[in-house]
Amino acid sequence: MTLEGVAQAPPTPTEGPAAASPAAASSAAAPPIAGSPAVTSSAAAPPIATSPAITSSATASPIATSPAATPPGDLEPPRYLGSPRRRPAVSTAVRGAVPLLLVTAWWYGTGSGAISPDVLAGPGAVLGALGELVATGQLGDYLLASARRAGLGVLAGGGIGLLLGVVAGLSALGEELIDPTMQMKRAVPFLALVPLFISWFGVEETFKVVLIAVAAVGPMYAYSYLGVRGADRKTVEAARGFGLTGPRLVLGVVIPTALPNILMALRICLSVSLTGLIAAEQIGATEGIGYLVTLAQQYYRSDYMVLCILIYAVLGLLIDLAIRGVERLAMPWRGHVAAR
Repeated sequence: MTLEGVAQAPPTPTEGPAAASPAAASSAAAPPIAGSPAVTSSAAAPPIATSPAITSSATASPIATSPAATPPGDLEPPRYLGSPRRRPAVSTAVRGAVPLLLVTAWWYGTGSGAISPDVLAGPGAVLGALGELVATGQLGDYLLASARRAGLGVLAGGGIGLLLGVVAGLSALGEELIDPTMQMKRAVPFLALVPLFISWFGVEETFKVVLIAVAAVGPMYAYSYLGVRGADRKTVEAARGFGLTGPRLVLGVVIPTALPNILMALRICLSVSLTGLIAAEQIGATEGIGYLVTLAQQYYRSDYMVLCILIYAVLGLLIDLAIRGVERLAMPWRGHVAAR
């Protein structure tokens, strides 16, 4: 084969990438300045001038290029993690279902003769006794007398228990001085103090108020002490850093932090006060619900006995509803974080 044939023959596969095409050879041999505009622009162009497909494929994350990923426009709104609150009507119906069933069973048992009237008076007899008290005006007087005694006793006993609980919770010295005595007091039933209080105060109003106050001190102290001890120390330190000390620190930070425990203590104090009220009004009293219980026992009026029990049950329900209302006003955030 002649030299001209070799020069005109196409490159063989064995030559591979080492053999360059005439266009590549000419572009490689030409200097950058003397090269063609296309070659010069492609050689001098920055990386941002590359094709969009190459750029997006090189810089996109695997999540963005995945065909299964959800486009931004089709994102679903986040789900509400909490449980929806019941409507007020539904909640009221659920709360009243069990008491209504108990009243229905009571009515059916006494009306059918399964329960003797001597054992348990029927609803009709109880309503008749209620009508007698309302007609004579005694029901209002008895309720006012009992409410006055219970209110004064809870106010005095709850205030003392709150003060002692805050002092014992804030100060180590206060805890050492107060807590042992309060623990001993809690171990002594307040009804065991009735004979001693009668010898000290007689059987007048002072005895009744003091007995209810002593009954209310224990729960208020215990829950207030736990609430103050459970206060966030970082919050207290931050308040001290802003200059709050003494009574301002207690009233502005410590008491609001311990408010859930204090309200729970108030609920228990009001319930315990009803027990102390019965014991106090059965001794030397001429009016009050406890006095009515004593009269029903002396004359063996089961209708009045049941009526007094229902009055105490209604009072307990009203107390609970009042405390719940105070909780919603003072701590509105608890309705959102409470487990339902």
